[in-house]
Amino acid sequence: MPATKRSDPKLDALRQRRALNPRPERVTDELFRESEFFDPRDLPQVKYEMLRRVQTEAASVTSAAKAFGFSRPSFYEAQAAFADAGLDGLVPRKRGPRGAHKLGADVMAFILESRSKDASVTAASLAPLVQKRFGLKVHPRSIERALARHEKKRQ
Repeated sequence: MPATKRSDPKLDALRQRRALNPRPERVTDELFRESEFFDPRDLPQVKYEMLRRVQTEAASVTSAAKAFGFSRPSFYEAQAAFADAGLDGLVPRKRGPRGAHKLGADVMAFILESRSKDASVTAASLAPLVQKRFGLKVHPRSIERALARHEKKRQ
């Protein structure tokens, strides 16, 4: 019987929170090599220690960035994110658009007006109307999600 692969709970938690360092092998700082508390897989912890090293120990940005596996521009990005949002700023954000970028206020006004005139109009029938009026190809499911968000805001 093959041995079952044990799951590492910390690794699973880091993955789930998008806090897993994709390149832990680049972290060469002695803190992360000598102590079990410091985990090179924990991206926010690595970034925080890099920032702390420069702030409290007056290390150069170049040497700190290198020891913690980052570039100088990445150091400055982390510094700005930390100044702006604290520890939460050190956790990477999801990639991609942050909202319905095609369905702006003018398009939504048109959709809502069309729905107010005829409540039986479907997202599938609205999609070609939006394309004709605004020149935007929008999937009917995007319209459904936008309408659901609108309804949620009204509650």
